[in-house]
Amino acid sequence: MDIAHEGRLYIGGEWIAPSGGRSEPVINPASEAIIAHAALAGPDDVEAALATTRHAFDAGPWPRMSMEERAARITAMCDWIEARSEGLRALVAAETGSIQAFARTMQFATGIEHARHYIQLACRQEPQPLPLEPVSLADGRTMLGGGVAVREPVGVCLAITPFNVPFTLNMGKAVPALLMGNSVILKPSPLTPLSAFILAEAADAAGLPPGVFNVINGDLSVGETLTTDPRVDLVTFTGSDRVGAAIQAQAAPTLKRCILELGGKSAMVVRADGNLAAATQNALASLTFHAGQACAAMTRFVVHNSVRADFVARLGEMFRAVRIGDPADPETRMGPLIRAAARDRVQALVDSAIADGAKLITGGRIPPGFDRGFFYEPTLFDEVDNKWRIAQEEAFGPVGVVIGFDTDDEAVAIANDSDFGLSGGIYSADVGRAYALAMRLRTGKVNLNGGSGKMSPHHPFGGIKRSGYGREFGEVGLHEFTYIKTIAYHVA
Repeated sequence: MDIAHEGRLYIGGEWIAPSGGRSEPVINPASEAIIAHAALAGPDDVEAALATTRHAFDAGPWPRMSMEERAARITAMCDWIEARSEGLRALVAAETGSIQAFARTMQFATGIEHARHYIQLACRQEPQPLPLEPVSLADGRTMLGGGVAVREPVGVCLAITPFNVPFTLNMGKAVPALLMGNSVILKPSPLTPLSAFILAEAADAAGLPPGVFNVINGDLSVGETLTTDPRVDLVTFTGSDRVGAAIQAQAAPTLKRCILELGGKSAMVVRADGNLAAATQNALASLTFHAGQACAAMTRFVVHNSVRADFVARLGEMFRAVRIGDPADPETRMGPLIRAAARDRVQALVDSAIADGAKLITGGRIPPGFDRGFFYEPTLFDEVDNKWRIAQEEAFGPVGVVIGFDTDDEAVAIANDSDFGLSGGIYSADVGRAYALAMRLRTGKVNLNGGSGKMSPHHPFGGIKRSGYGREFGEVGLHEFTYIKTIAYHVA
């Protein structure tokens, strides 16, 4: 897809050249070829974005439009995007290194599906009537009082998104914030900024008022300026726990609200009666569909010792059979990591596991013959101690570990022994028992026997502990971008 405004920022409804004239290349992680050059915002650009976004909320028409009017504009954005779906999918696949199946689904279709679901939910929002209450007055009369609770926009929302699923997460943050009447600054990852600017084109085409939606690309200093500025009322961030902690600290002096969807080290518990074919297929997809670059990926396989050897043999064979290569090839089943630094981090964790005494089943290296691109073999370890780095630190790559257990209590203890708590899974033929175990797992989500099969727009998503707080998707996700105002009144 052509990039109509390459090298420009989108601020105040206009495409502007960066004030410092700076840009940087966007690289295809599979070939290391330059796809485009993306503008880098300077201090003047950040100030312009803050000023125009604040003004758009305080004095512009957007927060005062009816929900139906705002929904019509966001629907027009979705329609504009879907009309260009083929080119957009190719663009996202190129900048993220996604294989074709992942580009079609999670990278694109999921974003549109969730956006349209948010539109439906937003149009059903109504003031919530509060109970009528009789109140005895001093003169002996009885007054009847009542009230309503209404949801109002928070104000200026800053959305900071990661590199792994940029389009879907850009939509998942910007759309609910806009629908509820907020104005938005979107700061994408500098590694994958192109789909954010496509979203700006859609907003421009749909006629959003100037300043309501802005896209600026920049480094950590740009992010820190935005997260500390008092004109920003809310920060929604998806990324690492380390950066999330820094953002929370930066937001604290101005008491900004934060929605933080951070890292994970999710455990898949496989009981003795679990379906090994289904469990290993899920494990394979989790670690290879996007080279393990997913915060909710299953990376710790907590497997009953009576079936552990079978599980390891099956999954190891599946890993070795994965076709690694050019994501543009429909036959490719795993593409690259996003950059060399990500691959180096994965290698360091693999090396630590070997040093600790883990048994390497397969992988653990750059695949032979790949001189360009940031590829790494699917890697599996057995005989892992849950205390080791490889079981505790997020690799964000195609690395899984197997940890044995003998009792359900032991499995729960292993799964919960983590600084993270984002997702998890249980495989068991005894669904009632699996449900009971799910209630004991300290995590934001648990999939029973594979779950619903997709990231449903109905299901709130988010974590606990170092996986963050707040929820995305569903009505809860919509309400994160509002505050409740109570209006009390006399009835009689």
